[in-house]
Amino acid sequence: MIEAYSRDWWRATLALCLGSFTVFVNLYAVQPLLPALRQDFDVSTLTASLAMGASTLTLAVSLLIYGPLSDAIGRGAIMRITLLLATLCSLILPFVADFTSLLLLRSLQGLVLGGLPAVAIAWMGDEFDKPALMLAVGFYISANTLGGIGGRVLGGIAGEYGGWQASFLSVGLLSLICLAVFWRLLPPARCFKPSPLRLGVALASLGGHLRNPLLLGAYLIGGLNFFIFINQYSYITFRLSDAPYALSTQWLGMIFFTYLGGTLGSALSGRVAQRLSQPVCMMLGIAILMAGSLVTMAASLAMILLGLTIAAFGFFLAHSTASSWVGRQALRARGSASALYLVFYYSGASLGGFYLEPFWQAAGWFGVIAASWLVLAMTMAIAAWLWWRERVDLISIR
Repeated sequence: MIEAYSRDWWRATLALCLGSFTVFVNLYAVQPLLPALRQDFDVSTLTASLAMGASTLTLAVSLLIYGPLSDAIGRGAIMRITLLLATLCSLILPFVADFTSLLLLRSLQGLVLGGLPAVAIAWMGDEFDKPALMLAVGFYISANTLGGIGGRVLGGIAGEYGGWQASFLSVGLLSLICLAVFWRLLPPARCFKPSPLRLGVALASLGGHLRNPLLLGAYLIGGLNFFIFINQYSYITFRLSDAPYALSTQWLGMIFFTYLGGTLGSALSGRVAQRLSQPVCMMLGIAILMAGSLVTMAASLAMILLGLTIAAFGFFLAHSTASSWVGRQALRARGSASALYLVFYYSGASLGGFYLEPFWQAAGWFGVIAASWLVLAMTMAIAAWLWWRERVDLISIR
């Protein structure tokens, strides 16, 4: 087993962080480009947002494929090949002739982008001892956030000077460099033991998780919160690209630095959970997300950015706690339980635009926030129910 701070630990951790960074750079680079895509292809806001939603939906589906497949054939090859294919998609995207082709290619890209997130932590679990694993996962999750920020900022800056085509090309070239380093650094697997691919057993495990109300509650909280949160960011780009703000693509990319509030929320979630129960932490995160959403109603750009930062803090506090709750409540097949959480999570991201679009058309940003509060009230109620169930279980044990 690889020990913490050894040469192989540093190589593997850096490789997996670069891989994670590459995945989320490619996934989210399109978000600040949505107003430009709407204008260039003469499509609606909902249709333009599908450039984001199509890839998150196929990524969600792919997570159910790569996990069991990696148990049978190994994880390193899946990560290398899928990263290569995702990079090639970004390099081809600048040359599409119509929006339909762009959507099809983004859908394919989402399908291959799921390869690394689905198996990276499992690779660490195979090869690292426990202390090394805990340290490496912290770095890995940080790389997720930085990739999301980096993709949006790079996409926005490149789009400002060369159009959306330059954004995809820049992301593709950066990904090519990261891929080369990833390929070189990732050590060969030494402790992996293949197991037969048994579809019936995998499906039975997934069904068991869905019948567990404590897990299903967390799945709904993660999925519905992301359903709102990520699509608020999509619609805020439309709001801020119009008068009176008229932000260019470059500056639309910069607004995603507010995601750093989420980085802080994730980092503090463990400490908060030591003082409060996990469902209460989820309720707190949802309340902060709701409050931040209200702040974005202000006319001042500074207040809008503050509101987004607050919302990001609350969302990631709830998300980190909900995903941790899944690992704690799953009595068996924890890998598939966590994968199912991510399926709900990314499915929510891909479907939220369909829900928010009528509210946006009817009442603009006020409609988006009103619609957000309706869904967040539901997730608050689910978290409160989990808190009640936890208290009942504790009383019954006593």
